[in-house]
This record gives sequence, structure tokens and C-alpha cells, in this order.
Amino acid sequence: MSDPSRAVTIREVADAAGVSIGTASKALNGRGKLREETRARVTAAAERLGFRPNTLAQGLLAGRTYTVGLVTGDSFGRFSIPVMLGAEDALGAGQISVFMCDTRDDPIREQHYIERLLARRVEGIIVTGRRTEPRPSIGTGLPVPVVYAMTQSASEEDFSVIPDDPGGGALAARHLLATGRTRIGHVTGPERFEAARRRAEGLTGALAEAGVPLAGEPLFGEWSEEWGRQGADILLRAHPDVDAVFCGSDQIARGVSETLRERGRRIPDDVALVGFDNWEPMAQGCRPPLTTLDMNLGEIGRIAAEALLDAIGGAPRPPGVLTVPCSLVLRESTRVNPA
Repeated sequence: MSDPSRAVTIREVADAAGVSIGTASKALNGRGKLREETRARVTAAAERLGFRPNTLAQGLLAGRTYTVGLVTGDSFGRFSIPVMLGAEDALGAGQISVFMCDTRDDPIREQHYIERLLARRVEGIIVTGRRTEPRPSIGTGLPVPVVYAMTQSASEEDFSVIPDDPGGGALAARHLLATGRTRIGHVTGPERFEAARRRAEGLTGALAEAGVPLAGEPLFGEWSEEWGRQGADILLRAHPDVDAVFCGSDQIARGVSETLRERGRRIPDDVALVGFDNWEPMAQGCRPPLTTLDMNLGEIGRIAAEALLDAIGGAPRPPGVLTVPCSLVLRESTRVNPA
């Protein structure tokens, strides 16, 4: 009686089909000139025996390893994991495995991992992170193609995929205007972050096009609930008639919502609230649940992976930065102003 846990060998398939090992290999790999009857007999024997080809061995024979590396500086995985899942969806169709390496924002550690990945003969590398600021290229003249996702290379020779932060800010503005809000404030993250600046630019630009001024200046602070509470307090003191707040992140929005409730402002009846990120535990945890902008990180990962596959196949995308549109996720913190 055969052991179901033991892998069936190609020799057993060849014996069952009455052919040589070489003929069986050609039949299963679709190579060589064989009679259709022979190829069908080998295939039937392989299926009957439950033969599973050794993908790694096949790849090595063809000069391939069917692996890519994903290098990230996002230790918490807040952004890199959705990017990786999107990448795996695209890579999975080609049966390519992903090695994920966390650099912890340490350049020396990053270089070490890149060397390790190249030693493992990965066929390409995706670099990702939690900030969209241009970052140094991981190297020129590498033996494999490299694509950047949710971060961008400072080198004009590289291909990068990032979210459309200005477009997201503009989308928030148009949504709030459509709900009848005209006194809109903005509480966001540190001004040193490109994402915070670009989201603010998108918001103010769309408001200006509609002839609606922003309530005061954008309030830059930290990516935290505590800053959201403080920022809302500052905004309400300076502009007590504010009827909407767009926040640079869902964490900030959750803090803003707490201060609004403490001040007796109903959401969304008195003040509509929009966040950014669509971080579901945070957005769903708001009371009421938070309308927010989704950066479509999975789509960013998918596009980056497809670009990497194209490059591996000899058809690299033109260098530059590709932006992926954000999506508005509607929840209860915004609705048409009854007034």
C-alpha cells in the first residue's frame, strides 16, 4: 500500500506510462516533439498517481526561482501589508512567491536584506514603506528589476506607484460641498510629511475652484487622536461656526469627533466629518462611523507587482511616478445638511 504523504516521482510516472524518464519530463513540461497519444498517456498516469512537479527544480532548470522580494520600512504593517496582499494577488497568478523583509527604516539593515534577496536569486524586488516622500534608490545596476510602491524613488530612472493624495483632498472637498457645507476646516498631520501637504493642497484647491474659502489655515500637527482633540479645540475657538472638518487621517478624525461631542456638536447634523486612510478599525470605531478616503493600497500593490512582472519579462514600464486615485468611502459622519 502506497504512503499518501510520500511525493510521487517522475520515474514512477514514466514506469506507469511505459516511457523513459526523459519522455515523461518532456510530456509534462510541454516540450519536445511527442505523439499526442504518448503525451496523453503520460499526463493520465501523472494524474492517476497524484504526481506534483517540483516547481523549484523546474524553475532552476529554466534559470528561474519564481520568487520576488518585498522590502519595507513599515514595521507596523499598516500600509505594507495591504500593498503586499495586492501584490500577491497579481503574483499568485504566475505562482510567484514573496519574501518580505522589514528594514525598520535602517539603511544598513535594508542593504543587508537586499544582498540576502539577491543571494537567493529573487527575480525582482518591490520596495514599500509608510511615507510617499522620495527616498534614495536601493541601487543602480542591480541584476534584477526594482519597483517602488507606497513610496517613490528619488531616481528618475525608477518606476514608482503612490496614492493620489491631492486628488483625495479634492474629493473630500467636493463631497463636503455637495452635502451643503461651506465652512470647512482642516486638521492634519505634520507639515514635514508630503502626504499631509498634498492632501491640504487638494482640499484648498478644490474649495478655491468653488469660491469657498477654507476656515482659517490648515492645522498641521501629529498623526494622533490626541492632536485631533487639540486641533478641533483650536479650530472651534477660532471658527465656532465651522460646519465640516476634513482630517488628514482617520486617527486624527477620531480625536476631532471626541472634541466635537464634548462641545455639544452633533455629527453630522452640526458638523460633518471626513477622514483619510479607511483604516477600518479606526473608521468603524468612530461614533458615528467615519466617512473617509481609501488610498486603494491593494491596487497600488497589484499595479507594482504587474509592473515588476513586465520588467522580469523584458518589457519594463517607462520610469516615473504613477498615482492611483483614492476612493470615497461613505459612512454616517457625512450626509446632506438638512438646512
